[in-house]
Amino acid sequence: MKKIEIFDPAMCCDTGVCGPIVDPKLTELATSIQTLIQKGFPITRYNLANNPAAFVENQLVNKVLHEKGPEALPIVIVDQKIDKIGEYPTAEDFSTWYEIDKSELKLKEPKTKLNITLQPKEN
Repeated sequence: MKKIEIFDPAMCCDTGVCGPIVDPKLTELATSIQTLIQKGFPITRYNLANNPAAFVENQLVNKVLHEKGPEALPIVIVDQKIDKIGEYPTAEDFSTWYEIDKSELKLKEPKTKLNITLQPKEN
């Protein structure tokens, strides 16, 4: 089974899915990664702000950063070989690497939905 590592630029959180404007590509990526992890696929994601040692210790990433700078991020490594520089993997990439159907990468809706009604607090 392929091992995938994603080296993200510095972001405010591990997924990059926060703040007032959310990039839909990062939302799709976070969904795919969460689904893959739940299914037991080996995938790791490093954020430059939270895991700087991973960027220093990985010789491939370190070399790219010295040659191209942080603008080269994200960097995607598949089985210890650089597969992508400057772009995130898509659901199609994951389905090819792990030989699964792309439809398996979408989070499923819960079978039971909660119906919650909030009422204002009375003074």
